[in-house]
Amino acid sequence: MKENVLDVLMYLFEHYMDDDTDSEPDRQDLESRLQEAGFPPSEVDRALGWLDRLVSEEPVAARVGSEAAQRVYTFDEQNRLDLEARGFLVFLEQNGLLTAGTRELVIDRVMELDAEEIDLDQLKWVVLMVLFNQPDDSIAYSRLEEVVMAEGTPPLVEYLH
Repeated sequence: MKENVLDVLMYLFEHYMDDDTDSEPDRQDLESRLQEAGFPPSEVDRALGWLDRLVSEEPVAARVGSEAAQRVYTFDEQNRLDLEARGFLVFLEQNGLLTAGTRELVIDRVMELDAEEIDLDQLKWVVLMVLFNQPDDSIAYSRLEEVVMAEGTPPLVEYLH
């Protein structure tokens, strides 16, 4: 079983991030639990580092100035995020689920992953993780969580037209 950082992050998010308990497991406890679940130590360490960097980011409102700016993707970003994924980000931004700042944070987090290409389902998880860690985006998080968790989500082709 070849697991990558995103697999570890998705597992963490599903099992620990949205937990209603008051106590959070410490890093060592998380590492042990993830390794017991079958994840390689190197991927666990990279995933926890990825999450640490996400949590330590400054609030996105302070990161991006103009909400009216159009995003031009670099060549590397276009390779990592196909047209469907970029269209989904535009859809989320146009519908108020992402701001320019949270979009940039999502792209930053995607580019740090070790995958050559991020599919739409993986991108949705990254967006959820970013919104979960933004204190002012709880409504957007809840709305997007419904989209991600819903069975039979309509194809994104509908979002792009």
